[in-house]
Amino acid sequence: MVYMKKLVIIIALFISIRSLAQTDTSAIIVHKDARIDLLVKKQIEINEITTRDARRFVQGYRILVVSSNDRNKVMAAKSKLYQQFPALQVYLMYQAPFYKLKAGNFKERKDAEDYLPNVQQIFPSGVYIIRDTIEVNPDKSIE
Repeated sequence: MVYMKKLVIIIALFISIRSLAQTDTSAIIVHKDARIDLLVKKQIEINEITTRDARRFVQGYRILVVSSNDRNKVMAAKSKLYQQFPALQVYLMYQAPFYKLKAGNFKERKDAEDYLPNVQQIFPSGVYIIRDTIEVNPDKSIE
């Protein structure tokens, strides 16, 4: 009888442990909409376009044409640069108390050095090559 009680208790424990154990034999099936892949590709294109603008500015060189606190002198130099060099980008900046007129977007110093004598013919003194952040592609129509 004792043997029978122990056997019943062991069988009961075995059945209760077996029933409490989680056995998951089913597989998970994911149904993915094909439009998700299209959305991912579209997001990649959007990221490329938005980061392209951030990559427009790099370290390069410009020619510092005039640095003066006389605004009229700087504006006259700016219009003279536009007349003589229409293809050259001109930048007027104000850093108190001076107006600075910079020209060009040169990636290499050699390119700026090649252009420098042309500018020095019009502005014989105070023209320097400076390191600056330049626009890689300032004209969007070129893209």
